[in-house]
Amino acid sequence: MNDHPIFLSNEKVSLREFTSIDWEAVHAYASLEEACRYQPWGPNTMEDSKVFVEQVLQAACQQPRKRYALAIEVNGSIIGAGEISVEDFQHQVGELAYIVHPAYWGQGIATEVARLLIEFGFRELGLHRIQATCDQRNIGSAKVLEKVGMTKEGRLREHLLIKDGWRDSYLYSILESD
Repeated sequence: MNDHPIFLSNEKVSLREFTSIDWEAVHAYASLEEACRYQPWGPNTMEDSKVFVEQVLQAACQQPRKRYALAIEVNGSIIGAGEISVEDFQHQVGELAYIVHPAYWGQGIATEVARLLIEFGFRELGLHRIQATCDQRNIGSAKVLEKVGMTKEGRLREHLLIKDGWRDSYLYSILESD
């Protein structure tokens, strides 16, 4: 069991720990081709969504904790997930990720989630650098990363194998001092 549950919020969104019953809400977005078009996973089966939630619950109990995958709530409904993971404790590097149900795209939700996670990463996790990648075709995600003050460092060639072949990814980062 996670002794220190994380809860982050602002006027627009809340981020909270997942619970075992959240798999259905996860499945509502993770089963959509549109939502996971640029990901190496999905669209999820019901079993895939259950396994994701179980992995997140297990990760929350690890010591030291490396993975903070949190449910995005808007008006009491789970509409996505935001995650910050500690990639390197010694060098204080974290990785940011998010996914939002397509019905909520264009409302600034991913931007607010990214802001909350970046602040959490620097303030609570003691990170020095937070990075994120996105498919070079994912213009919406690139805009989110730029809006939250991340710097585009370049392109990672054939970085991930996804459904339609090798994906080039843009690499973004933000430093504690930025």
